[in-house]
Amino acid sequence: MDLSAAELDRATIPLLARRMADGEFTSAALTGAYLRRITEVDPVLRAVLAVDPTALSQAEESDRRRARGESRGLMDGIPLLLKDNIDTSGLATTAGSRALSVPPRADAEIVTRLRAAGAVVLGKTNMTEWGNFRSPWATSGWSAVGGQTVNPHVLDRTPCGSSSGSAVAVAASLAQVAVGTETSGSIVSPAGHTGVVGFKPSPGRTSNAGIVPITALRDTAGPLARHVVDAAILQAAMEGAACSFTPGTLRHARVGVWRRAGFDADAERVVASAVELLRDHGADLVEVELPYQDVIHAADRPAMVAEFRHDLEEYLRARPGAPRTMRELIEFNESDPVELGKFGQELFHDAEKTRPLTDPAYLHQRRTATEAARRSLDEVITTHRLDVVMAPTNRPAWRARGSDPAGPRTALPAAVAGYPNISVPAGFAGPLPIGVSFTGGPGADDALLGFAAAFESVSQARRTPSYLPEIP
Repeated sequence: MDLSAAELDRATIPLLARRMADGEFTSAALTGAYLRRITEVDPVLRAVLAVDPTALSQAEESDRRRARGESRGLMDGIPLLLKDNIDTSGLATTAGSRALSVPPRADAEIVTRLRAAGAVVLGKTNMTEWGNFRSPWATSGWSAVGGQTVNPHVLDRTPCGSSSGSAVAVAASLAQVAVGTETSGSIVSPAGHTGVVGFKPSPGRTSNAGIVPITALRDTAGPLARHVVDAAILQAAMEGAACSFTPGTLRHARVGVWRRAGFDADAERVVASAVELLRDHGADLVEVELPYQDVIHAADRPAMVAEFRHDLEEYLRARPGAPRTMRELIEFNESDPVELGKFGQELFHDAEKTRPLTDPAYLHQRRTATEAARRSLDEVITTHRLDVVMAPTNRPAWRARGSDPAGPRTALPAAVAGYPNISVPAGFAGPLPIGVSFTGGPGADDALLGFAAAFESVSQARRTPSYLPEIP
């Protein structure tokens, strides 16, 4: 049975699992449909770096398990893609850099768990090189390995990053779900720009073992999906847990609205529309401002640079054929004909100069940033007795060239505090998607997913990409 692009776009994991259980089609047929989509659509989007040659055999094994009555659950036979900073046996894991051309020896722990759940690994996705941490003037969605990934809604626009390819692949139905990673906005931002769901869980919910790091303190893998329920199912599989997802309710939910007034007129309009929608469905809304944002940013950035050198060099020591130090990476880039063609490596130079993580100045910066981020959210949530804080995820996507303009930085408090954050499609500026983000308090991951699903069910804001060459 051939599955059309429209069927793939609408399908949820529970629906696909039910139809495979009923014998309407197989995982091999589903996987074949996604592989054809990649062949047909991805040459324009450049979201997929590599296709796993074993994908169909993985799907066939899933079908044999199902025929024996041994299905491993909802993820069994579901095709997914992995961001290319996640170690995957047999496939290069490059973080977008030509310096990491030799494949890793083993799967990252989350990949081991996904395979144990029966997921079909279709391949790897492009990303902003080194997780957008090589230069302050990096071009989102570009890497020396994969070139420029583009936004499927308007092809001359950025998908943002750094989980660019994962978000684009999900938006364009090149996989049912994809895994991204986030340190500060790298899941939720591309989700908002491409019109899909992106969930940044609390750090520690998923293992960082085998993931190219920026800072191990708060790097985290997380799901990108077209539907919140799929994000919840994928998140549970990465944790190695059974999914207990339950949609929440909007009625009597207390929502703090952090409008970021003056940031962008289109984003303000979408937030205003979301406020009215929430109010119409019984939510209680409170206008809030999150304090200490300048303090968080000023202390967090230099702390991240120090952590980057320490954690990346530790990771590189275990990678075959890779440079071992920041100095060796800098020298590789200087000698490579592609790496520095779009932007520099200023953050690499900064990282090379940092002191060990026992340095008192670093410890003060990290403590200051983390405490300020937690106070920022805790004080507002406690004072107003909030369930979630809502904010714009993004402005409309800009042209995919040159360095990125400043974003709303609404992902920063949750990222630095270690609290969960999710972006859900909420509206459009012409053909370009705009998302809203919901942030919860410490450990509120499951409740946040439930609330996001309730918002999704009434907003119905996601659209199939139109692949416009440019905005008329």
